[in-house]
Amino acid sequence: MTAFTVALTGGIGSGKSTVSALFGQLGIPIIDADQISHALTAPNATALADIAALFGAHLIDSQGALDRRALRSLVFDDPDARKRLENILHPRIRTEMQRQLEQSQGAYAILAIPLLFETGQVHLADRILVIDIPESHQIERVKRRSGLDDAQIRDIMASQVTRATRLAGADDIIDNRGSVADLKPLVEQLHRRYLQYAAQKASETS
Repeated sequence: MTAFTVALTGGIGSGKSTVSALFGQLGIPIIDADQISHALTAPNATALADIAALFGAHLIDSQGALDRRALRSLVFDDPDARKRLENILHPRIRTEMQRQLEQSQGAYAILAIPLLFETGQVHLADRILVIDIPESHQIERVKRRSGLDDAQIRDIMASQVTRATRLAGADDIIDNRGSVADLKPLVEQLHRRYLQYAAQKASETS
């Protein structure tokens, strides 16, 4: 089991997946909450039946797949509905993350948790790494990849913690206003630092 963990988070469109991939290229195991959530809601997955029972079978198409867009629309403006969905998914996500962590063999592990602060999971990691960009950059990036308009993107951003809150809770910050080429040396620098932290923790607990 990997003993030292880094929680990687950031707002929508900040480049979390890109940074995670760069750590992965360095041989670091990535435990991704979003990927786990998608697996839990794939056809025939355990959470799917609970979601259908709670929100309606109309959310499941003829192929047994979840209509993710319809579900997002259903819970986005309804805090109670969102909480019920979280009660289905979050315990399962945490259990699977822990299972993957116990099986990981890296010097340290990245826990990619987009809603780290919103879901109160800051205690899960030894370090918190925030991927940061200005809000104007977030909007432009999300528009390019999703086709959402400014108002829709701002609604999503408003449902997350503020940029200031995220930065205040960070141990480490990557400014991702540049290119992937700009990111690589920043990730490599943090990687070396995390290797040192992991070795120090291992020596203290051995």
